[in-house]
Amino acid sequence: MNAKRLLSQIYVQVLIGIVIGALVGYFFPQVGTALKPLADGFIKLIKMLLAPIIFGTVVVGMARMGDLKEVGRIGAKALIYFEVLSTIALVIGLIVVNLVKPGVGMNIDAGALDGKQLATFTEAAKEQGIIHFLLEIIPTTFVDAFAKGAMLQVILLSVLTGVAASQMGERAKPMVDFIDVFLEALFKIVGIVMRLAPLGAGAGIAFTIGKYGLDTLWSLGRLLLALYITSAAFVIIVLGLVMRSTGLPFWKFLGFIREEIFVVLGTCSTEAVLPKLMQKLEKMGCAKPVVGLVLPAGYTFNADGTCIYLTLATVFVAQATNTHLSIFDQVVILGVLLLTSKGSAGVAGAGFITLAATLSTLHAIPVSGLVLLLGVDRFLNEARAVTNLIGNSVATVAIAKWDGALDMDQARATLKQA
Repeated sequence: MNAKRLLSQIYVQVLIGIVIGALVGYFFPQVGTALKPLADGFIKLIKMLLAPIIFGTVVVGMARMGDLKEVGRIGAKALIYFEVLSTIALVIGLIVVNLVKPGVGMNIDAGALDGKQLATFTEAAKEQGIIHFLLEIIPTTFVDAFAKGAMLQVILLSVLTGVAASQMGERAKPMVDFIDVFLEALFKIVGIVMRLAPLGAGAGIAFTIGKYGLDTLWSLGRLLLALYITSAAFVIIVLGLVMRSTGLPFWKFLGFIREEIFVVLGTCSTEAVLPKLMQKLEKMGCAKPVVGLVLPAGYTFNADGTCIYLTLATVFVAQATNTHLSIFDQVVILGVLLLTSKGSAGVAGAGFITLAATLSTLHAIPVSGLVLLLGVDRFLNEARAVTNLIGNSVATVAIAKWDGALDMDQARATLKQA
């Protein structure tokens, strides 16, 4: 591959943007901090397309599938898979934090910590809870779900519309055809917006390093190292085994989604690549209904990276503040996190809000201890966001394979060219 062709690849452009952004943030921190609106703007451009793309993909897929029992079967398999993988991720995080003990020896006085910086997160955390979570799945109006960009609400409306269109048969064909053409136009827009990915990723890294500096990294290095190594091990071992069970090469698959990985690394937002990822997985051979149902739902129910982070960070705060946790206490933490982790969205900072909600529920661990994580949360978020992305991509392929909705010849041919 010659230099000109290499530079035309989006993932190479994103990687160059990240390197330039890191240098700008380090040598010109004020400039780096000022670049945040560029990163935010790129994410907003993508987010404005998410709701209609998810809606259209699910409705068209279900309407053309015909058999509603198949939809229910896919949903059931997805939820079981999400629960198993999330639990494994939580347990792995808990084991690692007890072995590495990143917070031991810090001897932080929780009473002396300034909790004012946590006000935004603790207020948001108050809204966490099973009842609130379930009620929030139901939108106030049909349009409200799209206006707020609430993913689960859009999925609910998509499934109901898909069921209705399936039952209407031929009468719904004009509507389904229109939505399909509209979807094609939306994906064209995604292609245009993704040309800004190098700028968005570079600006995101420049802001992170410019605002928090590399010194913050060293101060909590053991925690960062524990999360990054644990996340990498989870991806390679656990997700690698899942992918190999489908009969497809895992490293080739990672190469296939490399552009999305680099964009998420720079922006810390998995939502920034959702439309493009849906398109790629369909191109790879995954059936449209599986992609439309599993991938967006996974952003809420299958946050593997966030699960690893939650157990690591929770016990880290306890260790740093000399809060003793018995085996029973840690089992309780695991149980609480099995519930609270399901509310994690694919946006930057959602994991921190979930962590605040968890500590507020437990009471034993001082919530003020979260101040220790504020400075490095953005760096922690890069690891969990990339792990979430890979986890949901693998989940979609695996469920498609297990449901007989994956064209294996097309998948092998696509990955061979990656």
